[in-house]
Formats: sequence, C-alpha cells, structure tokens
Amino acid sequence: MIKPDFAATMARYNRWQNRSLVAAADALSDADRWQDRSAFFRSIAETLNHILWDDRIWLARLSGDEQAAAEIGARHPYTDTPKEWSAYVRERAVLDDEIVAWADSFAEADLACPIAWVRGGEAVETELGFNLVHMINHQTHHRGQVHAMLTAAGAEPEPTDPQMLKVIGGS
Repeated sequence: MIKPDFAATMARYNRWQNRSLVAAADALSDADRWQDRSAFFRSIAETLNHILWDDRIWLARLSGDEQAAAEIGARHPYTDTPKEWSAYVRERAVLDDEIVAWADSFAEADLACPIAWVRGGEAVETELGFNLVHMINHQTHHRGQVHAMLTAAGAEPEPTDPQMLKVIGGS
C-alpha cells in the first residue's frame, strides 16, 4: 500500500501544514479563534484541538501503546486539549516532532502489522499502513476546514501546493 518514505514525507508535511495554520491563527485574537463559525467542530480552535486529540490517539495506537490510546480515547477532545493558545502551540509542535520521529522509525514490514483498537465498544483490527493513511487523510480533511475558516477570518495560511516538497525537504 505505502512505503516508509511516504510516511516520513507525510509526517513532515503534517508538521509544515500545522505550523502554517498555527502561524495564521496566531494572527487572530483568542475570541476570533474560538468564534463559532458553524463548522463541524464549530471554531478554529476546537477543530485544531480535535486534530491534536486525534493525532495523539492514532500515534498511541500506531506505536502499540494501548494504555495511552485507551486513556486518550476516554477523554473528550475539547477538555483534553488546552484552551490557552500558547499551551496549544507548544503541545502541537511537540506532537508533530513525535509523529516525525515515529514515522522515521519503522520498516516496510511494520506497515503490515495488525493494529487492534476499540471503536464504539467494538474491537477493530486493521494494518498499520491502512491506519496511517487514515490518520493522514483525517488530518488533511480537518486542516482544510481550518484553512477555510482562517481565510474567512482574514488570516493567511500558506498554500498547500506541490512546492511544499522544497519546504519539508522531500523529493
């Protein structure tokens, strides 16, 4: 399905895009970040918090840390993440670096390893590679929502075009 270098590139892309959105959101007031914009997770801040929460739980699952995944999954994504902007910014940067380090650490054979987790009380088992692609798609989906909300709020996040490879050091 995918190769480890794809995971490493996408982890760097994730970090770059998160930095772009955070920088654009940083130009807004706290009230503007939390303003209800009729999005699925209402506001820019809540959507960013959801992405952070979901990245945490998927990294725990993909790393095989079932206890951490269960603890993260038991917490509501809005109360689990900080509402103070500077704390969010720090936490996002740390998690992005953890995702990059994790993506750099595995071999191609690991992508076929089964990952077991629970969704809605039901046990699920899928391959690590499949779950990694889901994590990447999920990030992209919600970052697109944030990008649209930021643009509507007058902020200017960076574009997401193929020139990003120069930014993140991909090929």
